[in-house]
Amino acid sequence: MSTTFGRAACGKKAWPRGLAVVAVLFVLAQPAAAHVLNTDLSKLSRTEIFWTYLQLGFTHIIPLGLDHILFILSLYILEPRLKPVLLQATAFTVAHSITLGLAMYGLIQPPSEVIEPIIALSILFVAIENLITNRLNPWRVAIVFGFGLVHGMGFASALTGLGLPEKDYFGSLISFNVGVELGQVAVILLAWALVGRWASHKTWYKQRVVVPVSVVIGLIAAYWTVERVFFS
Repeated sequence: MSTTFGRAACGKKAWPRGLAVVAVLFVLAQPAAAHVLNTDLSKLSRTEIFWTYLQLGFTHIIPLGLDHILFILSLYILEPRLKPVLLQATAFTVAHSITLGLAMYGLIQPPSEVIEPIIALSILFVAIENLITNRLNPWRVAIVFGFGLVHGMGFASALTGLGLPEKDYFGSLISFNVGVELGQVAVILLAWALVGRWASHKTWYKQRVVVPVSVVIGLIAAYWTVERVFFS
């Protein structure tokens, strides 16, 4: 009798948890809203253009860049100390700055139908790596750099749609990139404040944080991969 009751109670507790996971998956998997720039750039000063594109870069990560947010979180949770993740973020920033600049100056023309699925696959790759390894491998920085090159092409797609002002083309490109970096740093610091600062040294950190978070992120990335390959 008590055993049956206990199982029933566990089942009742499991239902809200299962529904919560499904809800999170559903919300995060939805496409984000696009950037809208309702400003006549020709009437703005260079300073106003700088701040406009800085904000656009930041909002491209928070709240519009759910795929980039999940990628950064995947990088962070395996080794939740600030120094290792900032090193990875620096490699990522250098890489995406290169391809973003090349694309915006027309030196490369990456097709979005190829780039977007690869971005989803990069998230899936890092999530799976988090599940099968217990420590941060030195070669991960090189992997992150490679994925950063791809993500930069994704940034270029968004920025191409917005356009860049002729009178300060290079400056607006730099300010957008700085805004992206500030968005990434904000994600890292928030994750550190909420989890890494107090939980990273716990014996249960891997099982209770890394594994469930990586599984959820991996499922979302797998869904995005299929969606972007077959339904975009």
